[in-house]
Amino acid sequence: MGLLRPLGLLLLVLWPQIYADEGILHAVDENNSVSKDYCITYNSNWTTMPLTYKNETSYKLENRSSVDLCIKTDILTTGVKDKAVVVIIGKCSILDKAKIAQENGAKMLLVTNKDRLPRMAENKSGYENLTIPIAFVGYEDIMGMSQVFSSSINVTLYAPQSSLLDYSMLIIFLISVFTVALGGYWSGLSELEDLRPSSGFSEIRTQKQKDDNVTLTPLTVVLFFVVCCAMLLLLYYFYEWLVYVIIAVFCLASAMSLFNCLSALIYNIPYGQCRISCFSKSAEVRLLILAAFCIAVSVTWAVFRNEDRWIWILQDILGIAFCLNFIKTLKMPNFKACVILLGLLLVYDVFFVFITPFFTKNGESIMVEVAAGPSGNTEKNGENWLEVPGASIVTHEKLPVVIRVPRMEFSANKLCGGSTSILGFGDIIVPGLLVAYCRRFDVRTTSSSVYYISCTIAYAVGMVITFVVLIVMKRGQPALLYLVPCTLITSSAIALIRKEMKKFWNGGGYEIMEHVDNAVSEENATCGDQESQ
Repeated sequence: MGLLRPLGLLLLVLWPQIYADEGILHAVDENNSVSKDYCITYNSNWTTMPLTYKNETSYKLENRSSVDLCIKTDILTTGVKDKAVVVIIGKCSILDKAKIAQENGAKMLLVTNKDRLPRMAENKSGYENLTIPIAFVGYEDIMGMSQVFSSSINVTLYAPQSSLLDYSMLIIFLISVFTVALGGYWSGLSELEDLRPSSGFSEIRTQKQKDDNVTLTPLTVVLFFVVCCAMLLLLYYFYEWLVYVIIAVFCLASAMSLFNCLSALIYNIPYGQCRISCFSKSAEVRLLILAAFCIAVSVTWAVFRNEDRWIWILQDILGIAFCLNFIKTLKMPNFKACVILLGLLLVYDVFFVFITPFFTKNGESIMVEVAAGPSGNTEKNGENWLEVPGASIVTHEKLPVVIRVPRMEFSANKLCGGSTSILGFGDIIVPGLLVAYCRRFDVRTTSSSVYYISCTIAYAVGMVITFVVLIVMKRGQPALLYLVPCTLITSSAIALIRKEMKKFWNGGGYEIMEHVDNAVSEENATCGDQESQ
């Protein structure tokens, strides 16, 4: 348990990603009218895509994927005239390929790549006369067309417009706010348990809860920040091995978190309280059954983790339990520690997203590369992750540090495999620790939950702002960039208005209540001695 907790903390890393234009290649067999859609990527600054393939001109597909079209002699004019030509990516510029294809009468250029669908980010200056559509299409898709269609294939390109909002985004919002609010409230209940006198078995439970709780001091917060940076760099260089370590840690930590969450409910059920003894240890039957259930859920996820259709449900259940358990057990001693934690992780998030591209060879941020793994690029817009198409190079494994909800609309993104909206655990846990501190401060100072409610609302507002920026900018944004200011500013404003900033900053409410508790205990003890005399 003690080892899993610091390892579990490393799962809080946030994975922002990049934005790419996606579209659809609509292929039709002239002989039997069979049609099929394939994913493409393109540069919207180069090519304007229609919203539908209907009423659009289609062109016969000419598969020349054995050549890279870097010199004019790679193709014959009669072979590509008025056709959509497919070539391999090669070493020369994509715009040079398009220029040669257009000069030879081609109406469309499709560039295929055996590894993944890359981004087209070249400068088009000097190629203003290029008018033919240019797009990337998967090599496996081109090769697979021969099995689906006959030799005569007509193709056209289009990009259906995605709606600004999707129900999956609403579900992600509800899950995040619910988890933060419940985690903070549960932390407050734990604080009440610590304050309430107990005896017998209840005392044992309370002592166990105290032993499980961990207080993050400013020093441990700084150390945690350093470990996060080191772990991210290790993942950047050794992803194909460390990803399995993270998966194993997630399985253990999430099973234990689910057990802790459900056991809080099980204790209120008056059944299965008989105990089984073994090797001088005893445990309740209901807790043994619950432990077996939690292990079964975790193992099931591990076995079927790459199943796209339904495994997201188990991952979300385990993820919610994971976040709830951490918010409840990790205690911030004062607002100062909260500011240090949230501030450092905000700097961490922004640095590894926006600054590291200036140092990497391919111009991508380290977070993008870690999030994508060896299999290619991925895309995250704030808290909403959209996976960019990519064929596997080394491993299909992804880091299990997200809440997943399938998108519910048909679009190019869904066809390309990016049909899931995703929220990182860190976007829940990091602000959730501040919400939990506010709740415990309310309990200690009897301030009628004003800090807790205000901070929870501020978190919800921060999530809304993140979604709005996502929709307007259409670019990846670190969610903490909006969540941290919203929660910290709101909490500070409440403390200033109530003239409690000094206690709130230093955790003075805890010290005052501890003195009161000690005084009450001493008074009770004195009264008891007098009565006995």
